Amino acid sequence: QVQLVESGGGLVQAGGSLRLSCAASGSIFSINGMGWYRQAPGKRRELVASITSGGNTNYADSVQGRFTISRDNAKNTVYLQMNSLKPEDTAGYYCHTEAVVDTTPRIGGDYWGQGTQVTVSS
Repeated sequence: QVQLVESGGGLVQAGGSLRLSCAASGSIFSINGMGWYRQAPGKRRELVASITSGGNTNYADSVQGRFTISRDNAKNTVYLQMNSLKPEDTAGYYCHTEAVVDTTPRIGGDYWGQGTQVTVSS
């Protein structure tokens, strides 16, 4: 149906930057919202940032002003530019999308990527 493939995670020092990418593929009729969540060990998964098909964005207070979410609708891809990274940003980052698959009948659903690890050292 819909597959999400993330890339761009890694190890970075505090104050550094990383850019995550997530490409959606499969039998896609349309993609609505796209976003990034993160989950640290022992903690609940939390929303980091989201973006609608029209480009409206929403950010967690903890990343406001440091992270920027964007998307390329032609490529079904969402990005997360992360600047001024802090050790508390260390987590697995997961891409999420609300998509309608091109089946008969067309069905909407939530899809998740496999996650990419971001580790920020102090």
